[in-house]
Amino acid sequence: MLDIKVVPRASRDRLGPWMEGDVLKVQLTAPPVDGAANEALRAFVAKAVGVGRAAVSIVRGETSRQKTVRIEGVAEATLRAVVDAQG
Repeated sequence: MLDIKVVPRASRDRLGPWMEGDVLKVQLTAPPVDGAANEALRAFVAKAVGVGRAAVSIVRGETSRQKTVRIEGVAEATLRAVVDAQG
C-alpha cells in the first residue's frame, strides 16, 4: 500500500519526490476527467516499477488527488530505489 498525491495536467509524467508522512508525489500529464488520470497513474507506476498494469490498483481516493494505491509483486525497497533514481 502506498499513499500518493497526484498532480494532474503537469508538463511531464514524474515520480517523486517523497513528501512528509511517506506520501509519494506523482505528476501526470493526463487531465482529471473521466478517470483518465487514474488510468495514467496505474500505467505510469506499473511501467516505472516493472509490473503489469493489473498489479496496480487504486484502493482509496478514486475522485481525489490523495490516493492509496496497492502495488502487487514489488518490495517497498524496490519502489523507493526507483523513485530515488528518478528524483
